[in-house]
Amino acid sequence: MPRRIRHGGRLRTLLAAAILCCSAFVPLAAPAVLAATPGPVVLEIPLHTTIQPISASYLERGLHHAAQMGCAAVVIEMGTPGGLLTSTRVMVSAIEASPVPVIVYVAPSGSRAGSAGFFLLEAADVAAMAPGTNAGASHPILEGTTMDPVLKQKLENDASAFLRSYVSRRGRNVPAAEDAVLHSKSYTDQEALQLHLIDVIAPNMDALLQQLNGRQITRFSGATTTLHFENARIEHFAPSIRERILGALTDPNLSVLLLILGGLLIYMEFNAPGTIVPGALGTLLVLLALFALNLLPLEHAGIALLVAAAVLFVLDIKFATHGILGLAGTACLIFGLLTLVDGPIPEMRVALGTAVGAGAGFGIITVFLTTIALRARRNKVTTGGDALLGEVAIAQTALDPTGQVLVRGELWQAHAVASAQPGDRLRIVSRNGLLLEVERDQQGS
Repeated sequence: MPRRIRHGGRLRTLLAAAILCCSAFVPLAAPAVLAATPGPVVLEIPLHTTIQPISASYLERGLHHAAQMGCAAVVIEMGTPGGLLTSTRVMVSAIEASPVPVIVYVAPSGSRAGSAGFFLLEAADVAAMAPGTNAGASHPILEGTTMDPVLKQKLENDASAFLRSYVSRRGRNVPAAEDAVLHSKSYTDQEALQLHLIDVIAPNMDALLQQLNGRQITRFSGATTTLHFENARIEHFAPSIRERILGALTDPNLSVLLLILGGLLIYMEFNAPGTIVPGALGTLLVLLALFALNLLPLEHAGIALLVAAAVLFVLDIKFATHGILGLAGTACLIFGLLTLVDGPIPEMRVALGTAVGAGAGFGIITVFLTTIALRARRNKVTTGGDALLGEVAIAQTALDPTGQVLVRGELWQAHAVASAQPGDRLRIVSRNGLLLEVERDQQGS
C-alpha cells in the first residue's frame, strides 16, 4: 500500500527529517540515502493554478528535484483553467525530457484540465483523471482578441501540430485530441478513457498508485519501463516562498490593485513632501506590479490608455478645467486597466469590477485632491509677514505719522498715511521689514 511520509510513525518522521537535513549538506549522496530507505518514493507536485512562467518554473524545479532524488515517479496533481501557450511548451518539453516517469492526474473531483492543461495531460507518460473531472476545450486564442480567418487557421494548425507531435508517440487517440483544439471539445473522465485520451481513472492518489503498480509504460524516448509502487512513500513538493509570492502576483487583478495603490501613495508624497513613507511604499508597490505585469501578456492599447490617463491628470492639475480633464483621465484609466492584460482565458484578464473600482476610485481621489490643491493655491497667504496684508490693526498710540498698532495680539511699528488716534481702526496695506504701512479702515468707520 502506498504511504505518505506525514502518515508514518514518530520514528519514521524523525528518520525522514534526518535524511532531509543530511541531503542539504551532501546533495550527491541523496539518491544513495533514498535508495537505502524501504520502498520507492513518489514525488507529488500540486499544480492548481494558471499556466504561466511561474508555474512552468515550479514544475521544472520539481522534475529536477525528483531526478536528483531518484524517485520512482512524479505525480502532477493538476486542476487548471489553462494559460499561456508559451509556458505550456516549456512544461511539455520538461515532461518529455524528464528521466523520471511523469503521471499527470487531474484531481480532485470537480477539477479540470482546461485549455493548456489538456496539453500537459496528453504529454504525460501516464494520463489519469479522478471521477467528476473534465479536460479539453483547448482552442488557441490570441490574447482574447478577434482573429482574422488566416491568423486563426495558422494558430489552430500550429497548436494542433504541437499536440500531434507527442500524442501519437504516446499511443493515444490523435483525432479526439485534435477535436479539443479545433472544435473546443471537452471530455469527462469516462469519455476520455473510452476515447483512449487517458490511461486510468482513480478516485485518489493511493488508488492511482495501486492501479499503476506493475504496469509497463513506454517513455517519450521509446524506452519501456515498469512502474513499481509497492509500499511507495508519497512526498509532497511544495512551491517555494518566492514562487508563492510571484504566483499570487501573476493574478492580473492583484497586480492592477497594487499598481493603483502604489500610484496613490506616490501622489500623496507629492502633495505632502517629506513624509517619505508613502513615497517609499508606493514605489515598492508600483515596482512589484510592473514586475508581475511583465510576466503576463500586455496589450499595447491598454498601455497607451494608461499613459493618456496620466497625461490628462497632470493637465487637470496644471489648468483649471473644473474636473473635465480629470473625468476624461478616469475614463481612460478604466478602459486602460480593463484591456491592459488580455490573456487567453478569463482568469488571466482584469475583471470588469476590478477595472471600474480601481480606475474610478483613483480618478475620484485624484480629482478631489486636485480641487483642494487649486483652492489652496487661490487662497491668500495665511502664514508669515505677508499674511498681515489686508488685516485690521488697532492703533495703540497716536500715529503722526508713526506709532504702534495691535495686530492679532502682537504690537507692530506702523506708519500711517494719515494721522490716527489711539483706538482707531486701521487697515494694513503693505509691509517694509518690521514696519507696517497702514491707512484708515473705511469699512469699519
